[in-house]
Amino acid sequence: MHTCPFCALIAKQLPADSIYEDENTLVILPKEIESYGHTLIIPKQHYLSFFDIPKTELHHLMDTTQVITLLYQEKLWTSGINLLHASGEDAGQSVQHFHFHLFPRFSDDNIDLWPKFPNYKADREHFLNTIK
Repeated sequence: MHTCPFCALIAKQLPADSIYEDENTLVILPKEIESYGHTLIIPKQHYLSFFDIPKTELHHLMDTTQVITLLYQEKLWTSGINLLHASGEDAGQSVQHFHFHLFPRFSDDNIDLWPKFPNYKADREHFLNTIK
């Protein structure tokens, strides 16, 4: 049996500030809020990452994400959102249960969530030839 903090939240073994819940999804405030309205969108079924979550479950999560973003637009007057996800250790996944971080955005929030990439020169031809 694995120990998953999100599974414990879903099973109500740990307290959570719930925003929305349906039969497949739990939407909560994270333990450490990074910005106003920072929200976690979590499937109730345990999936490790983007590599193993079924399409139907992923579609449901995206539907839930839209429900929450529209709620935030109506109630908080958000002007945008950022959606963050990491799958795998090399991507920085810290909780081994698929989830999205939703960051409501406001015109004056001064937050830049776009990654700062090093000056990288990709071999475009090699990449295209490799994936075809």
